[in-house]
Amino acid sequence: MIQSETLELLEWHRLCQHLATFAATKLGAIASTNLHIPTSQSVSEQLLAQTKEVYQLESHLATGLSFDGIHDIGDSIKRAELQGILAGDELLAIATTLAGARNLRRVIDNQENIPVLTDLVSDLRTYPELEQEIHRCIDERGNVSDRASQKLGEIREELRRLRSQINQKLHNILQAKSNAVQEQLITQRGDRFVIPVKASHKDAVPGIVHDTSTSGVTLYVEPNSIVPMGNQLRQTLKREQTEEEAIRRSLTEQVAAVTPDLEKLLAIVTTLDLAAARSRYSFWLKANPPRFINREAQEIVTLRQLRHPLLIWQQQHEQGHSVIPVDLLISPHIRVVTITGPNTGGKTVTLKTLGLAALMAKVGLFVPAREPVEMPWFDQILADIGDEQSLQQSLSTFSGHIRRISRILNALAAETPEITHPQSLVLLDEVGAGTDPAEGSALAIALLQYLAEHAQLTIATTHFGELKALKYEDARFENASVEFDEATLSPTYRLLWGIPGRSNALAIALRLGLKPEVVEQAKTQVGEASDEVNQVIAGLEAQRRSQETKAAEAQKLLQQAERLYKEVSDKAESLQEREKALKASQEVAVQQAIAQAKGEIAQVIRRLQQGTPTAQDAQQATNALNHITQKFQPAVEPKPKVGFMPKVGDRIRISQFGQTAEVLTAPDEDGELNVRFGMMKMTVKLQDIESLDGQKPEAIVKAKPAPAATTPPPQAAPAIRTSKNTVDLRGKRVADAEIELDKAISEAIGLIWIIHGHGTGKLRQGVHAFLQQHPRVSSYTAAEPADGGSGVTIAQIS
Repeated sequence: MIQSETLELLEWHRLCQHLATFAATKLGAIASTNLHIPTSQSVSEQLLAQTKEVYQLESHLATGLSFDGIHDIGDSIKRAELQGILAGDELLAIATTLAGARNLRRVIDNQENIPVLTDLVSDLRTYPELEQEIHRCIDERGNVSDRASQKLGEIREELRRLRSQINQKLHNILQAKSNAVQEQLITQRGDRFVIPVKASHKDAVPGIVHDTSTSGVTLYVEPNSIVPMGNQLRQTLKREQTEEEAIRRSLTEQVAAVTPDLEKLLAIVTTLDLAAARSRYSFWLKANPPRFINREAQEIVTLRQLRHPLLIWQQQHEQGHSVIPVDLLISPHIRVVTITGPNTGGKTVTLKTLGLAALMAKVGLFVPAREPVEMPWFDQILADIGDEQSLQQSLSTFSGHIRRISRILNALAAETPEITHPQSLVLLDEVGAGTDPAEGSALAIALLQYLAEHAQLTIATTHFGELKALKYEDARFENASVEFDEATLSPTYRLLWGIPGRSNALAIALRLGLKPEVVEQAKTQVGEASDEVNQVIAGLEAQRRSQETKAAEAQKLLQQAERLYKEVSDKAESLQEREKALKASQEVAVQQAIAQAKGEIAQVIRRLQQGTPTAQDAQQATNALNHITQKFQPAVEPKPKVGFMPKVGDRIRISQFGQTAEVLTAPDEDGELNVRFGMMKMTVKLQDIESLDGQKPEAIVKAKPAPAATTPPPQAAPAIRTSKNTVDLRGKRVADAEIELDKAISEAIGLIWIIHGHGTGKLRQGVHAFLQQHPRVSSYTAAEPADGGSGVTIAQIS
């Protein structure tokens, strides 16, 4: 009973109604309105997985999952199972539902990384042959079509012939008896064809009167000459009806034969529609998927910027006020949180928001909070919110609260007789209110201490100051308060943690118009001790606001630094692109200059080849070539001064950025050092810097590692290097290289050459480590410079 009461108090039915508006089918809307709340965490995780996969699927599809053609065919299936005969529109609805379900399965099967949905539709049977048979026999208006059977086609052909004969006969009568008829019209009364005859000329057209006009001046007569044809038409219509019924009965029997699969199809389609509704509602709320945590494993309840889903709906659809989010960060050892503060400050809304968030996570909905959303899975959500005062039941406010709290405690007792880790969430509004403050406060303290033992988490709102002190007596308790702006004498609806709140009753009373002298008199009655406590709390609140201001300023500085870093990075990238463009243009200019020089040299050669060259001609050609050389040979740039080595504290210039910087660390063996310019620190390479007077730094020469071999390589006659005693390991990972090297050593005798290259040096280190521990390798050393130097290792195989 308390579970249903809690759902009513949290207005869960309203949220379900909102969810139903996102369903695509009638079945999905019904399932959303009557949402079942799971009783196990595994089911909730399965529902969340469905929601996530639909969310992912619809983000990739242009139109999302389509449920077109799917109808609620449950009643039709049951009637078919009971051997009733389905109408044409019911059969047509079954056919379109089969087609819609097949389209859903096709879309899901064509997507990747959605295992839960793929498994859901794996057993879906859509009977395309039944769908085709229904469409063959039933047209788009739900009528049995002529092609349903040969017999029906012949019957309808006969009907068309009879109607044509009757119409022709009646037209002849209308023309022959034009003075006796009211108007040239053929109509029907029931299934009989009649013509309007003037009452004064009824004997002119002998026949059966089937109807009379309201005024009585017109009789609707079936002439005797067409009565036999009318009778034949009626008999043929009866035969048509019988044949149509036989066709629909045959189709109904086919539907009844696959009833279990059709019921399963409806269940799967409804599950998909409900998952799609959850996904679309979550997207509309801008919610994020929750993760269920284990507080016993020291995980923290994390709900940042949590918003009330019903207030979001009210803001969007009913022009309500903007929703103020709350932050709930609850440490694993905390079992009870007491929220204090003024009335209308948002305490009750906080309770309802948390309760709805816990329920939403249980049913597979995302939670309207900022990522990450981390909260426990609660097997029960129990609430006492609002006033249960009743004149009929003679219940006061206090009595109503106590009765509901008793039901909560009974529910906890039923849950935890053998459970060492209770998993319930308890929400109490104005705990202990409605009676003598001293007794109410004592009762509230005892109740919260009991709940600390028997519930996973309890959130309680109160005005009792004694409850604020529980935090300092029991580590399982925590204080929170709703903020109150004394400047405007109004609540801000923000939730503050670690600070007990003040009721601010006197300030609120003054704002609401109570006489100032009454408020001042009340202040004298409060007492100095209470005033001192309020002053301490006010100081804590002021300190908190100061820290929040400083944190905001720090965040602003961080954003400025990030923006500056991005600007510098963009500038560096722009300079690199510009450098590439300059190099490209220089290369083009050089190629053009070379081509021009070649052309001029060719002209000099052609002049020499014309006639017999003399010494004077040769001298002129030499002078021309020297001129061409001076014209096209680029000027030699002076070599930069070398010998500069930066030290900690030196000022240097980063060539790439054109910025001066301070050296923070000396260069390491890889030639990298840390520098700072402005507020930024970064690592640069030695070759990218220079001194302020333009000197380039010295290159750091790494010391070659001494070979691990203890004995020198053999001094015998030099071996000849061939393809058979050479192993090329360049580009391979160490693990792969070891396999190939071991195979080469097992087949080799004498020396082998191992090519590993320079690179980062990791492959060479791995090769040396492998050679050092291999039993057949007696020694190894680096190759001569002519053979590759340190990029090649020669090993002696024994």
